[in-house]
Amino acid sequence: MSVAIPRRLLFIDGEWREPVRHKRIPIINPATEEPIGEIPAATAEDVELAVAAARRALTRNRGKDWARTSGAARAKYLRAIAAKITERKSELAKLETLDCGKPLDEAAWDMDDVAGCFEYYADLAEALDGKQRAPVSLPMQTFKSYVLKEPIGVVGLITPWNYPLLMGVWKVAPALAAGCTAILKPSELASVTCLELADICKEVGLPPGVLNIVTGFGPEAGAPLVSHPHVDKIAFTGSTETGRRIMTAAAQTIKPVSLELGGKSPIIVFEDVDIEKAVEWSLFGCFWTNGQICSATSRLLVHESISKEFMERLVAWAKNIKISNPLEEGCRLGPVVSEGQYEKIKKFISTAKSEGATFLCGGGRPQHLEKGFFIEPTIITDVDTSMQIWRDEVFGPVLCIKTFSTEEEAVELANDTQFGLAGAVISKDPERCNRISEEIQAGIVWVNCSQPCFCQAPWGGNKRSGFGRELGEWGLDNYLSVKQVTEYISDEPWAWYPPPSKL
Repeated sequence: MSVAIPRRLLFIDGEWREPVRHKRIPIINPATEEPIGEIPAATAEDVELAVAAARRALTRNRGKDWARTSGAARAKYLRAIAAKITERKSELAKLETLDCGKPLDEAAWDMDDVAGCFEYYADLAEALDGKQRAPVSLPMQTFKSYVLKEPIGVVGLITPWNYPLLMGVWKVAPALAAGCTAILKPSELASVTCLELADICKEVGLPPGVLNIVTGFGPEAGAPLVSHPHVDKIAFTGSTETGRRIMTAAAQTIKPVSLELGGKSPIIVFEDVDIEKAVEWSLFGCFWTNGQICSATSRLLVHESISKEFMERLVAWAKNIKISNPLEEGCRLGPVVSEGQYEKIKKFISTAKSEGATFLCGGGRPQHLEKGFFIEPTIITDVDTSMQIWRDEVFGPVLCIKTFSTEEEAVELANDTQFGLAGAVISKDPERCNRISEEIQAGIVWVNCSQPCFCQAPWGGNKRSGFGRELGEWGLDNYLSVKQVTEYISDEPWAWYPPPSKL
């Protein structure tokens, strides 16, 4: 089961490069708290090299090598990458688990999704060829017009640690499919598999500079990328506070941004449900990925008529979740990613206790695990809507519960948040589910489930959860610029100005 962490450098212009300042960051296994390797730490000098490489790749041979080649040609590379991901699935899943603490079964599932995402955007790259020069209907017969969809240019992609490779690929695959060249800056807390993606790109012969991968801290590597005048767009997934700083920096050069930020999503459970099914979806919606999901449905709203039975079953199910080293077979809850995150979650829990919330289960370290950043699945009730634990994103395995009596009250409680990424409703009444789906103020709504995600469907939020959409055709549009081309086709002169005298 053991797998060694490869010692990688930065990936710039198709080659491995030592960071200019020779800095490296230790990798800590969150299940053991032991160092298991290092990643390179890029600084502004490395970002400069990566952006220059991406710019050369974009314009090489007047763009014909990548940006202006056919979508079908780019698709071949995306499919070759997908095949290598599938070939190395077991190794990549283990590396992901060691790096971020994700249960191995989840990590393996993620690798399937990574390969699927590349395959999907290969299809869209090919389809893009047939959509070029789409005619525009005009009211004047003396003109004809069409639309070109062109790559937006050099893009900076900044991604989080909860789905290290998958979140990276949600951006990399559509960006490359569109013909952009890219610099990927993954989180310093989990970069190992993103560096392995670089190895795969090198293996399949992706043209130099098309994808560059620089690892490092946000202030030292991310900030120079965002503010760089030769980066044409930034796509970011992470915290709302960092998203705010990115918007401010990007505004200085008027570059577009797309942001997928924090969440505090509701799940509404009505009285007509199958309780066992609804309990499992409620747990899955909050505790999947060790509770570290921006879309986690961590505010559970239960109809008061079933609340007592529902909470009892919820606790019984939660206590049955296997918490262990994430490499162990059957693990369903591993450690959170880092000591810093661990301490942050413990502070949330401590504050909730001091404010008078009731803990139905969890709230501490599992007794059988002396090492690692483990937190028991935690279920809290008797919470007021003004409490920090109810309003702020915890990003850990912590579920809060409130009851409601009417549909109107449930919707009001669900929407009483600064976030708007996701929401869920569980009921056997289809008309009620349709009503709730329309009334929840979020970019994603799940009906009778929580957290399913498909690369064909749009992903993104409203309010302080950000703007723009990833995945699906919307994800490709993120990296395309629309150009209008209009031609005068009449043999007659325009005849707006009188011609000068020939005398």
